[in-house]
Amino acid sequence: MKNKIRYIGLGILLSGTVALTGCKDFLKEEVYSQLAPENYLKTREGLTSVLYEAYAKAANMNSNNSIYVLGPQEFMTDILYQSGDNVEATIRNFREFNWEPNMDFLIQNWDSYYQCIRNANILIENIPASGLSASEKTLFEAEARFLRAVAYYKLYFFFGPVPLRTSTTQELSLARASDDEMKQFIASELKYAAENLPAPGAEPQKHRAHKAAATGYLVKFYLNTKNWSEAATTSSQFLNTFKGYSLFANYKDLFKVENENNSEYVWVRPAIPSSSRITANSWSNVSFPDNFKSAPEIGLEFKSTWLNWPNEFRIYDAFYKSFEAGDKRKDLMITYYINSSNQRIELLGNDNVRSFKYWPDPNNVGAAHGNDIPEIRLADILLSRAEALNEQNGPGEEALQLINQVRTRAGLPGLKLADISSKEALRDLILAERGHEFYNEGHRRMDLIRTGKFISNAQARGKNAQPYHVVFPIPQVVIDSDPAIVQNSNY
Repeated sequence: MKNKIRYIGLGILLSGTVALTGCKDFLKEEVYSQLAPENYLKTREGLTSVLYEAYAKAANMNSNNSIYVLGPQEFMTDILYQSGDNVEATIRNFREFNWEPNMDFLIQNWDSYYQCIRNANILIENIPASGLSASEKTLFEAEARFLRAVAYYKLYFFFGPVPLRTSTTQELSLARASDDEMKQFIASELKYAAENLPAPGAEPQKHRAHKAAATGYLVKFYLNTKNWSEAATTSSQFLNTFKGYSLFANYKDLFKVENENNSEYVWVRPAIPSSSRITANSWSNVSFPDNFKSAPEIGLEFKSTWLNWPNEFRIYDAFYKSFEAGDKRKDLMITYYINSSNQRIELLGNDNVRSFKYWPDPNNVGAAHGNDIPEIRLADILLSRAEALNEQNGPGEEALQLINQVRTRAGLPGLKLADISSKEALRDLILAERGHEFYNEGHRRMDLIRTGKFISNAQARGKNAQPYHVVFPIPQVVIDSDPAIVQNSNY
């Protein structure tokens, strides 16, 4: 089943071509169209179609971005949980650490990225004999290798080492790579992409890869694999090379759809309001409380075209209360609201605070909102470098200066070196800063794992967390379809 899923996308892509070849056999006519299978992947149009499909799969765009993409990185953390609707039972298993290989969401996170990898491999194999110019061949290969690296990056931090498919001619049955093989491959592919992609702003179309995106992923990869030296070096290269990025002045407005083309976003998961909902941001639909009318705290009035789903995302009281007084970043959360009967309903005190980080799109189409979801932004690079420097040498002025850039935007006083007692103390401060800066952006799970607090934090909240929960189980359908793939321990 796995292999059928993995290769079905190409069948769809070439469906028109198959129809043509079937007619050729029946009518005994020669087909001269460039859409013939032997020609399609030699054309710019054919290769571009495969490339764009790879982009869609790398971003996991064929899904509800809130429930299936952001949620699995936060449902088991100290920030967020969900209740209501038909996904509640599944999400409760994530939240309570009752994980098993047949849980929903797992196969989607596996299959979407492997479809991206398949498409990238198809591109890499067909580019040399294509009709592209030399510069186009370099560009398309760099994009393909970037997307393949991003897909493996996401698979690795979700499941651990996975089968390393680098061509379409490998055996269908393939064992998992070693940890070293995975890390070496991802790093080398991102380096190649960073060297060969265009500079940010010079890419052919918006949302196509560029040097800053590849370098940013490389920073994140080194950080999450605790390669502090390379994380420090690569983050320094990023800051010294890509001078066009800057922190957006107003955090509350940063995530609004009208501000998505800002100078802080390095790489995003693009969202488009459309009836298909395939590329949409659906966050606000699951943030509205029952019978929501308005939120005076943030000046939000419900619009009749917006949807209020029974599936509701709720912020824990403890996380809301962990913000310092005056922190502007919590101004996108509400602690009470006015309902349709003009009653004030309290949310704080019931683990029911709501986040409107992705402010509802005034031009939504049903459930589809157009707010791009940032995967890497400048604040992440700044805090990543600060963390790497601290892990290398302990607290220092440069690390604090980087952190304080982010704190200043949040309306907070800067940290002072004299007040930092140790490397461990600054590590905890950076973790807290990252939680407050990046909540609801899908970073919290990895931040807690990297700092060694994922399991202990969950246990302190009464969850059934065990050390092996730092990776998810590989979907059972994958294990059943390939005896060479061994399940993660204890699942």
